[in-house]
Amino acid sequence: MNYKNEIFIDERRIAFDEPTYFIADIAANHDGDLNRAKDLIYKAKEAGADCAKFQHFLPDKIVSDYGFKHLTTGQSHQAKWEKSVYEIYEQYHCKREWTLELVKTCKDAGIEFMTTPYDYKALEELDQYVNAYKIGSGDITWIEFIEKIAKLNKPVIMACGASDMNDVERAVNAITNINPQIVLMQCNTNYTASLENYKYVNLNVIKTFAEKYPGMILGLSDHTFGSATVLGAVTLGVRVVEKHFTDDNNRKGPDHKFAMNPVTWRDMVDRTRELELALGDGIKRVEGNEKDTVIVQRRCIRLKNDLKSGSKITENDIEFLRPAPTDAYFPYEKSSVIGKAVNKDKQQGDYISRGDLIG
Repeated sequence: MNYKNEIFIDERRIAFDEPTYFIADIAANHDGDLNRAKDLIYKAKEAGADCAKFQHFLPDKIVSDYGFKHLTTGQSHQAKWEKSVYEIYEQYHCKREWTLELVKTCKDAGIEFMTTPYDYKALEELDQYVNAYKIGSGDITWIEFIEKIAKLNKPVIMACGASDMNDVERAVNAITNINPQIVLMQCNTNYTASLENYKYVNLNVIKTFAEKYPGMILGLSDHTFGSATVLGAVTLGVRVVEKHFTDDNNRKGPDHKFAMNPVTWRDMVDRTRELELALGDGIKRVEGNEKDTVIVQRRCIRLKNDLKSGSKITENDIEFLRPAPTDAYFPYEKSSVIGKAVNKDKQQGDYISRGDLIG
């Protein structure tokens, strides 16, 4: 299987040894208002997002009005919507005539513009403006569409919520057979903002992905309110994170309730940056900020009695006390000291240094 362990979104390198890449999914939180969409772009940038992502769908190209009106089970969060599913998608879709303005606003704000396309026309219209594509979990079985995106030869970020490993393998194969630039995202697609959702996030799937696809760039697309899942995912090796973004969780709309707001988003990014520093490289060493601690906290071999030059050290002459200068003998080296003679007069309390012993 052919995939890369690093990709570039524009000039930004995405790899395990790089900071986590944060995608603010504005999605439907523009509420059908272009000015709100533009404002959210700036707010996402200020909160620390690397990318402002939209979702380009047309109601009649993503849902069947007839199908949802005759659906008797499985509506989940949509059952609480005051309008039909089709009407909600009509009301909250990202209008195609906004594209140039959104692209320009992202450029002015200094943030990457990205989208999740949901139809072939969206690919045709938007390809010249994006440096990478996100594929939503709901399209993980639409292999023909996935292959079409892969052939555009740009990084493909694949979410896999509400799917099993067979679905994941099928989609990953479809992408990597064409394009090695892939990010595989663990995802749980429940949009109810319930605290119970945490037990379904299943971050350990990230470890499963890492074992099955060694070196593949992994991500998390998350719909919980908070940053606990993100911190856990980054600890497990994730380097791309997508969360929904709004300016007010109390606004009316399909995505506001579970989205991150500017305050919680900034906190999430800041805590992640701290975590990344704390994770380190895995090599156990005396760290730079511990060099003095080694001296003041470790014990060394010190004398309980005065010794004249030429006297041999006995068990009764020594004890193990702090501090331990860099040339001292440590407790585990006792056998190297007992029975040896000192080459100078030593006072009670002195430590035995590497140059104090005869022979």
